[in-house]
Amino acid sequence: MSTEIYDLVCIGNYTKDTIVSPSGTRYVDGGGSRYAAHAAARLGLKAAVVTHLAREDEHVVTDLEKAGIDCFASYSPESTLMKLTYPTTNPDIRTLTVAGVAGSITPADIEPLKMKSAVIGSSLRGEVGLDVIRMLKERKVHLAADMQGFVRVLRGQELCYEPWPEMAETLALLDVLKSDAVEAEYLTGEKDIYKAAQVYADLGPGEIVLTHKDGVLVFAGGQFHDLAFHPARLDGRSGRGDTCIGTYMAMRLSRPPLEAGIWAAAVTSLKVETLGPFNRPIREVEDFIQQHYNHGSNH
Repeated sequence: MSTEIYDLVCIGNYTKDTIVSPSGTRYVDGGGSRYAAHAAARLGLKAAVVTHLAREDEHVVTDLEKAGIDCFASYSPESTLMKLTYPTTNPDIRTLTVAGVAGSITPADIEPLKMKSAVIGSSLRGEVGLDVIRMLKERKVHLAADMQGFVRVLRGQELCYEPWPEMAETLALLDVLKSDAVEAEYLTGEKDIYKAAQVYADLGPGEIVLTHKDGVLVFAGGQFHDLAFHPARLDGRSGRGDTCIGTYMAMRLSRPPLEAGIWAAAVTSLKVETLGPFNRPIREVEDFIQQHYNHGSNH
């Protein structure tokens, strides 16, 4: 077992992304675990990534290590190949297709690592299973999971939303649940994000982090905090939610939910201005918070 104790371990496969939007087509390195880990590392935490990818994409491991993030990679015949199409400027509206998958992350991939908290940022069902979640819960890790990796199912090359038989059992094991507004409506039946957050919370998670096109709603301790995003432009929408939950979990190690939510909203606002992971200095985030979030709004 590694002697290092990580503040945050981000679990999920690298994705080789083709992003199509009104501004054109771009090819980028993706994967929720990368975006989340970069945010945590930029905020001064000791972060690690557990991922699967093809040997030809080994530069991703090198890039993570250059950013001070330890990467525990397993090499598969191919990386997960994802195409994300945004037909409008609304980041919640997109279609996803997958031409290849890198396989499942197992308890054996995680077992050697010691950690305070973890984020499961998988891309589709089957990538990270209930066995991994159970093991982390048994080890009393502060645990978050993104609903995208459970509600999305691969049918042919298309990612579809499908009912999730293990949803109640899984959610009962989580400390923090991350969802976007589209996933929330599908899984809870509620279009109103406040009602959706309450439904999620009733299933067990102590805190809900729900992103929508205008910001992030945090529901914790019976309190709603709706925090707006304030980006100057939207050149880097892919990785928005992953950055948000990575930041939230990083800051929750030392701050209450509202403060962690403010930091998550600020970092995410700055991240979506540029393609790729968050890479701005902490000072810029602090200035941004002073400018935009003197008072977190309550509902």
